[in-house]
Amino acid sequence: MIIVDRALQARAEAGNPVRVGMIGAGFMGRGIANQIANSVPGMELVAIFNRNLDGAKRAYTEAGITDVRVVNTVTDLESAIAQGQYAVTDDAMLLCQAEGIDALIEVTGTIEFGAQVVLEAIAHHKHVILMNAELDGTIGPILKVYADREGVILSACDGDQPGVQMNLYRFVKSIGLTPLLCGNIKGLQDPYRNPTTQEGFAKRWGQKAHMVTSFADGSKISFEQAIVANATGMKVAKRGMLGYDYTGHVDEMTNMYDVDQLKELGGIVDYVVGTKPGPGVFVFGTHDDPKQQHYLNLYKLGEGPLYSFYTPYHLCHFEVPLSVARAVLFQDPVMAPLGSPVVDVVTTAKIDLKAGETLDGIGFYMTYGQCENSDVTQAQNLLPMGLAEGCRLKRDVLKDQVLTYDDVELPEGRLSDKLRAEQNAYFGVAAKVPATVS
Repeated sequence: MIIVDRALQARAEAGNPVRVGMIGAGFMGRGIANQIANSVPGMELVAIFNRNLDGAKRAYTEAGITDVRVVNTVTDLESAIAQGQYAVTDDAMLLCQAEGIDALIEVTGTIEFGAQVVLEAIAHHKHVILMNAELDGTIGPILKVYADREGVILSACDGDQPGVQMNLYRFVKSIGLTPLLCGNIKGLQDPYRNPTTQEGFAKRWGQKAHMVTSFADGSKISFEQAIVANATGMKVAKRGMLGYDYTGHVDEMTNMYDVDQLKELGGIVDYVVGTKPGPGVFVFGTHDDPKQQHYLNLYKLGEGPLYSFYTPYHLCHFEVPLSVARAVLFQDPVMAPLGSPVVDVVTTAKIDLKAGETLDGIGFYMTYGQCENSDVTQAQNLLPMGLAEGCRLKRDVLKDQVLTYDDVELPEGRLSDKLRAEQNAYFGVAAKVPATVS
């Protein structure tokens, strides 16, 4: 049911737009800014944070907005908003704290910094839309607890593949089927890709090499499928997911999965490589009513027991503003954790690692992420991929070996580690965490 466009139009006609702040002005952030400024009546992007002010100004300039005001205090920002001026700042906390902003879009892809921003925004009663599966897949469940306490929405976004999957999942449920698989269609999966191998592609599309690498090496899709799992209660069939290579159409894959296994697991998240229609998403579901099975067959969905539903594209930044409207106007999150984490992303060695080395970040040279069921993650004390950067190795780790907390020393004083421990404690998960680096 499409109602968001009319609700936004009503806000535009009333002269009362939804006022949005954005954290981060990189490749996706610039796309979001352009979309809100030029294609979303009833919404205003009133402020942008970026560590480099020129980046924030560029986002506005590319959207056709050249008259911007640099602000350094909450008072300055509130004054700019009240006067209808567009504001830029290199202090993210101003956007979290200022009155006159209904929601924040977090587009940094960071864990530690993102956690600080989200907590501060929640504390000041702002809805938060995450275009940050890495943060969500690491400590999303506990951040959702904080949001619930303050009565605000914490949500993933439309447009990115997890949100498209969740919309399709909700549709399939709404017409009476039981979803048993939420899937993501990829063109490439090679865990050993790195910023050097991906440099050319990144330059071609104006993106950062490590971000492109996180897509290619499977880390990004692991975070994406983990947050779908945490929002649906689905699991993974095995560490790393099944990840079939199939060059035909996704409709032809319904007989490749064991329906009994899917039901036993309560459904799974997964991905496929090279399948049409890429780069879309799909949901496989079942129906127990023979009468409805007959109708589904008539409507060309086949004889079952699995029926295929798919969306042949994901439009990333084009749909993110709709997520804001859903949160602010209808209190409808696109996707959020149901409760305790179901699937985690665990750290895996991309190369042979040596004692004394400090791990680099997601999409770099040393590690890649894989999905694992959270009960296994905890039982084996596995190191979450979102917390790996900056950890110092206490021992050698061989290529393709999954790292544990016992293999590393954590950096000192990180909020993300504190929140992960709080998440474990809140949901009754026993976890053994090593001492921090002195």
